[in-house]
Amino acid sequence: MNDPKQIRDVVLDGHSLTLEALVAVARYGAKVSLSASALEALERSRALAEKIAGEKRVAYGITTGFGDFASVAVSDEMSSQLSTNLILSHCTGTGEPYTEEQVRGMMLLRANALCAGISGVRPLLVQMLVEMLDRRVTPVIPQKGSLGASGDLAPLAHMGLVLLGRGEAYYQGERLPGGEAMARAGIRPLDTLVCKEGLGITNGTCAMTSVGALHLYDTLQAALLADVIGAMTLTALTGQLDAFQERMHTARGHAGQIQVAKNIRLLTSGCEILERSQGARVQDAYALRCIPQVHGAVRDTLEFIKSKVDIELNAVTDNPLLFPEDEAVISGGNFHGEPMALPFDFLGIACAELASISERRIERMVNAALSNGLTRFLTIAGGVNSGFMIVQYTAASMVSENKVLAHPACVDSIPSSANQEDFVSMGTTAARKAGTILENTRSVLAYELMTACQAIDIRRKQGRYGQGLSPAIEAVFDHVREQVAFMEADRELWPDIQAMERMVRSGELQELALSILPELA
Repeated sequence: MNDPKQIRDVVLDGHSLTLEALVAVARYGAKVSLSASALEALERSRALAEKIAGEKRVAYGITTGFGDFASVAVSDEMSSQLSTNLILSHCTGTGEPYTEEQVRGMMLLRANALCAGISGVRPLLVQMLVEMLDRRVTPVIPQKGSLGASGDLAPLAHMGLVLLGRGEAYYQGERLPGGEAMARAGIRPLDTLVCKEGLGITNGTCAMTSVGALHLYDTLQAALLADVIGAMTLTALTGQLDAFQERMHTARGHAGQIQVAKNIRLLTSGCEILERSQGARVQDAYALRCIPQVHGAVRDTLEFIKSKVDIELNAVTDNPLLFPEDEAVISGGNFHGEPMALPFDFLGIACAELASISERRIERMVNAALSNGLTRFLTIAGGVNSGFMIVQYTAASMVSENKVLAHPACVDSIPSSANQEDFVSMGTTAARKAGTILENTRSVLAYELMTACQAIDIRRKQGRYGQGLSPAIEAVFDHVREQVAFMEADRELWPDIQAMERMVRSGELQELALSILPELA
């Protein structure tokens, strides 16, 4: 996977956008431009839209109303008002706003989809979205209000408001009226949209895809970090390494499982504590022995989700679509979010599994009946001190919350638009709740890492298996100890937890491990 932080420029052509490029623009501010082929395609598509409108052909959203109003003809002189009214009437979102990076992802995806040249919008509209991205004008978009069916209508209407100098937007970190934000950035808003542009902005899966894709990227990073932390816990609990032999995993054949087992072998190679503790047991409990099978299944799931996201990043998802080669106008349902709803529900489920097995490893470290000789609750003066007792409680609470959130959103539907739109995806809900699961999972991994470092210190103090760690585990351990000290006696733990969570979310631990073991994947 390419490092998004190293991507400086992204050229949109409607066909080649990658997950890493999305992250580079949305999160790290990479510059965006349009290819010559995209501009040509946009010109052809717009010419066809104007021809259809001029000929008064019956075409949904160009010469007719929307939704259940598809049977209502709209005159040529009212077509621009029709598009503008779509934005004004559909901006009905509520709740806390999406993050700026999530909205930037939506803008990028909308621009890229329009670049395919079969949506009928003016090149000016796409150029404005690119200009807003590069000058950091980010619409304020409430998180709630999309059924994920006729596209992410409400969220994308809020995006469209700012193109018209309305709504609200962030500019240089300040939340402003949309017109003022555009003025400060030196961008002249549109006076009106023209025929087909209301649908071109709002009809599509750009909100759910941006949100879900960013969460997918972060979950892929968390999956690698889970291997690193799992290897540290394996060391703390003197795990038996036979379970990670390559032939064991090639015998089953799952790619993710094989990769995770390789990661564990790399991460634990040269560890004195593990080398001296082999043979202490015939086999370990599942939370240790089955790390490759569980983490590997998560990896394979994430690769499946990524294969679907890769398609959707370059998908044209509005309606109708205009095909200049034969001047066809085809009404269909590419706006429907089901192709993303199922994968994003799966994303939440897979991420929840990383947290669930992580919490079980925490329990094994703090429970003296399961820890292979560690002290109760990892304190060296039990009784007056509770040690890491409540660390496991908090991890368990987040794991239980994840179980509630992992219920699929896509199995629900509720009809809308007078039953014209009678089966919806709830894909945006699936993407949003996957993000909550991800945040919980990162916190649980932070707790496991903090617990594993405490457990390793105690194991070293005991001295039975020596002191030595593998190079990668030593480096991560030392990095943690620069910010979070060994707990000799009970102290306020929340500052330590905050420090651990910052480390886990920053990506610095994966970068550190990869700097020592570039073969990790």
